[in-house]
Amino acid sequence: MSAFSLFRRAFSTVRPFAAAPQQPPGRVPSLGNVPPSYKGHYFDGTPQPEEPISNSSDATEDASSLVTSPKGSGLIKNFLFGSEESRREIESLEKSYSSQLMRGKYVHEITYHHVLPESSPEYVKLISEVYPAIAADPDNKVKLVGSWRTVVGDLDTFITIWEYNGYAGFHETSYSLHHQPKYVDYLSKLRPLLRSRKNKLVQEFSFWGGTAAPRTLGGVFELRSYELQPGRLLEWETSWRKGLECRRQVMEPVGAWFTQLGDLNTVHHLWQFADLEHRRLSRDKCWELPGWADTVHETVKLIEHMESDILVPMPFSPLK
Repeated sequence: MSAFSLFRRAFSTVRPFAAAPQQPPGRVPSLGNVPPSYKGHYFDGTPQPEEPISNSSDATEDASSLVTSPKGSGLIKNFLFGSEESRREIESLEKSYSSQLMRGKYVHEITYHHVLPESSPEYVKLISEVYPAIAADPDNKVKLVGSWRTVVGDLDTFITIWEYNGYAGFHETSYSLHHQPKYVDYLSKLRPLLRSRKNKLVQEFSFWGGTAAPRTLGGVFELRSYELQPGRLLEWETSWRKGLECRRQVMEPVGAWFTQLGDLNTVHHLWQFADLEHRRLSRDKCWELPGWADTVHETVKLIEHMESDILVPMPFSPLK
């Protein structure tokens, strides 16, 4: 029997993950149709106690868990990964990426709402009521990091960052919200106000030290986004780990993330300044610091596309 036939047979008895509830007629599909079911037993069928969320990089859930598969799956592993030596190399590489890049098990969601210009006042009123309520509900496994309006860049765009306790927290929160009448009503009011919207799930770089806690410093924010060449993320992180020390001397860092779901191979940095002149002076000062020119030289060759947006915080934003 061929390896492919055995591989197909191994997955021929896969059981459904969860029974989806009946969807009301006319309801738009969402994660509200997919009950969260993770209890640590996707692969071996034995429920395991959930581990507490940790900030340490060694607690990161990485892709190597897919390589360390259950007993009796050696044939599948050989089919997917080749020899034992190849598997060890892949696992080592994945662990290296995980331990060097990711910080803990927190997952952040960045949402972009492109609002119809004439609908901006109504949109602001709507999210000013809904977003703080979502964050304040202890049943929602989510924290509101910040919410902003773009004033230089893609205008009439509102950007919000949420923090979840891992992918399970994101799924559970999304599922719960889509079964709350107030949230469903919010969505019905939101959609007519938008040109378009998108989101992405990102994780923090370990070298950054964590997203800034709620604070009120005033001023403006800059969200810098870099689309990297595929496979160059680790090189980017290595150079920026050094360059950040230069930036910290003259700028106020907020957060740094790389995309896991959504626009892949994308990096985001968020900074805070007193005003645009403060931003200009800070960036000029960086070039006087040892090591910054090297960081730019090493990272610019990794970039496919980059953009900068200047943001002002919403009144309810924890970061402002």
